[in-house]
Amino acid sequence: MQPRQQLRHISMYSPGKPIEELQRELGITNVIKMASNENPFGSSPLARQAITDEMENMHLYPEITAPVLANKLAERIGVSANQLILGNGSDEIIRMLTRTYLQDKDEVIMASVTFPRYKTNVIIDGGVPVEVPMKKGGIHDLQAMENAIAKNTKMIIVCNPNNPTGTMVPAHELEAFIKRIPSHILVIIDEAYYEYIRTSDYFQSIKFLDEYENLIILRTFSKIYGLASLRVGYGIVHPVIVSELLKSKEPFNVNRFAQAAAYACLDDDAFKKETQEQNNNGRLYLEDAFQRLGLSYFSTHTNFIMVDTNIPGETINDELLKKGIIIRPGHLMGYPTMIRVTIGTEEENRLFIDALEEILQRHGK
Repeated sequence: MQPRQQLRHISMYSPGKPIEELQRELGITNVIKMASNENPFGSSPLARQAITDEMENMHLYPEITAPVLANKLAERIGVSANQLILGNGSDEIIRMLTRTYLQDKDEVIMASVTFPRYKTNVIIDGGVPVEVPMKKGGIHDLQAMENAIAKNTKMIIVCNPNNPTGTMVPAHELEAFIKRIPSHILVIIDEAYYEYIRTSDYFQSIKFLDEYENLIILRTFSKIYGLASLRVGYGIVHPVIVSELLKSKEPFNVNRFAQAAAYACLDDDAFKKETQEQNNNGRLYLEDAFQRLGLSYFSTHTNFIMVDTNIPGETINDELLKKGIIIRPGHLMGYPTMIRVTIGTEEENRLFIDALEEILQRHGK
């Protein structure tokens, strides 16, 4: 049996090594995972209680469009509920978009170093990914992306802040870019790390939804809200696009526990604020340590940071694994001597820096 031709050159998604896998391999119990940009501070107690309360409904299917969650979320972010579509993570909404709008050989423009599921879904659905090199510093080159527009261009994807570089496109540049894109091309802004932004110079995308019907905004409950295992993402789009995406959506894609937990999270501003503050403290600690060690890094607006270790990232990764610390080596993302590390708790950050410094000294760096 032969698979579809589109699948022949696609590899399985490579996530950060799970804690349990490393524990089995090395026979150790103290493992720190700083590879997948999960919230190291857990999740809201309100979300945990909501899941417990929902246990009595485990035998029931969820509502297929999560209307209770959608209404509350819409109120919080200032849109109408009919502008929202919920997904099993924002990954699924990307898949809905490619499944719904791409035809054979349609082109999708994206950065050369960005979230890999964009490219994968485009290929699976018969499209052609057009990868545009990044600017110096790991930032999207919007002018080059605009120059790449051709007659078959159907979508442009901008991950802002970008995964894996953590960098952000300034507001005025992104606004001007969107204004120049023809209305028949979908402009997808992936804002999975929106809540970690630490500057006023950020493109407030929601304000432009009414002006640009081709604008699509993606966000998630996986990061700041700590619901990564439950998979709740959402798209904010024109109602006409929502109606089309619903045709390709799996019927019960967001489960009851996910809906309940996400709904509860929206009432816990204290947890969200604490996560933001602790993440910023951790960022400053790591940046200070990198400067002390003479290492360059990308300026980040997320809960992770990419740093250049000046030796192969695979080497750093392998040696950190032996110490029970899981990170992401940069060779998987186009930066051979860099690593990406999630900003952890105070203790996790300290243990990571101690281990990194020891490894660098051993390699004469």
